[in-house]
Formats: sequence, C-alpha cells, structure tokens
Amino acid sequence: MSATFDTWRERFERLRANKFFELTVITIIVISALLIGAKTYEETNRFQQWLLVMDVAITVFFLIEILIRMGAEKRLRDFFRRGWNVFDFLIVTASLVPLDDSEMVLLARLLRIFRVLRLVSMIPELRMLITALFKSIPRMGYVALLMFIIFYIYGAIGSFLFASVDEKLWGNISLAMLTLFQVATFESWATAVLYPTMEHYPYAWIYFLTFIFLTAFVFLNMMIGIVLDVMQKENLLMELESGEGEAAEMQGLRQDVRELQSQLTRMEAMLEGHDRQRNLSAQGEPDKTNR
Repeated sequence: MSATFDTWRERFERLRANKFFELTVITIIVISALLIGAKTYEETNRFQQWLLVMDVAITVFFLIEILIRMGAEKRLRDFFRRGWNVFDFLIVTASLVPLDDSEMVLLARLLRIFRVLRLVSMIPELRMLITALFKSIPRMGYVALLMFIIFYIYGAIGSFLFASVDEKLWGNISLAMLTLFQVATFESWATAVLYPTMEHYPYAWIYFLTFIFLTAFVFLNMMIGIVLDVMQKENLLMELESGEGEAAEMQGLRQDVRELQSQLTRMEAMLEGHDRQRNLSAQGEPDKTNR
C-alpha cells in the first residue's frame, strides 16, 4: 500500500513540476477570466447553456489540479504550510458553489471572479510583486502618517487663509484636505484651485508649490524607494530559491569558500598533530639512547 502511494505521489509530483501542465493551468485561468467577462454582455445570453457547461468543466479542472498538487506532497499538512497554496485552495473551494441556484447565483459569480487571482500564485514574478507590496506596507505606513501630518498642517493653513475665496474648497479642514488631495493628484488643480486663489492672494503660489514639492516629489519618491528596496530583496530570495541568477551564484561561491576553509582547518589540525607527534618521538629517542 505504501509503495503504491509513493508511486502515485511521484507521478503527481512530476506532473506538478511539468512546464506544460503549468502552462495549461495558466491558459485555463485566462479562459476562465474571459468567460466571466463574456457573461457581462447581453449578446451571450443565447449561449448561456454552453457557458454553463464550460464553467462546470473549468471548475472540475481546477478541482483536479488542486488535488494533484495536494497528492504530490509527502504529508498533506505540508501543502497548507505555504500561503499561496492555501489561497488557491480557498479559491477553488469557493468556485464549487453552483450557478444554477437562483439564490446563490450572484455569490457564485462573485466568487468565480477571484479565480483570475490564481494567475498571481502561478507566475513567480507576480508572486514576488505581491509579496513585495505586502512587505512594504508597514514601512510605507510611516511615510503615509507623515504625509497625513503635512496634509493636516497645510489643510489647516488653507482653511484659515482661503476660506473667503471658496467655501466649497476651503470651508473647513476636511474640505481643505480634500482640495489638497486634488492638488496632489494634479487633477485640474491649476484652473480650479490655484488661479482662483491667486486672484485674491497673489502669493498663494508659494503655498501650493511647497505642498506639491513635499507630496509629489519627496514623499512619492520615498514610497517608490521603499517598494524598490523590498522588491530587490524579494528578487534575491527568489533567485536563491530557484538556484538561478547572480544571487544564487554568489551563494554557491560562498558555500565553496566555506568548504575550502573547513578543509584547510582540518589540514592544519592534521599537520599540527603530526608535528606534535614527531616532536614527542624526537624527545623520546635520546632517552632510549641514554638507557
């Protein structure tokens, strides 16, 4: 029984690692996304039965695919130790909600939309981007907090100075911060905000330019720098895991250097022991001569 299980597990493992199988899964995910988009057009109502059959076939394929991946593991709990595997399992399980039930049809369609996210788990580069994004959020949070402080300060100043210009834009600090958000996104800020304000306060451009300098140049570049730094670290980790790239080569060279150092240490210890034994032998020979 154990031999049979190991045989099937090896087959599943080879199938899971097969590039053609991975490409097939990605293709089915793309077809599933196109199928979801096709259902939003009224012209496809006459193909409703065919779309339902294709949806069932795709759901069965995803179920078989996730079972193959689970069967390729030596222990089932090893499959759930990876977060992406848990994500795929939840997506596939949610897709089992039937579409023919009138009460659950909306929920089923909404759950099937998330099958597109399986592309993230299948493509390593996308996984790296998502992982880098989530890991950079804590560091970006401090930058966002500092941005909020700047928005609050400038919003308070703007509500004090420019409330007489336009109550809808500067009436209170909340409206002023919304206006500043529009300025930060460069969405019609000059014609809608800057020029009307400068008609009453000619030097208001100093206020806006300093705010744009801080938000659009300083803080935005800080955000980009954080994301790039985390992405670089994640790329190095991915290269180490795959054994490819400069990071993997450097890791291999470090390992070779450690092995050489270990061999040199053992050789030095052997030479020291040999010299010590030879000295002891040399000291013992005169004693035998004297006797």
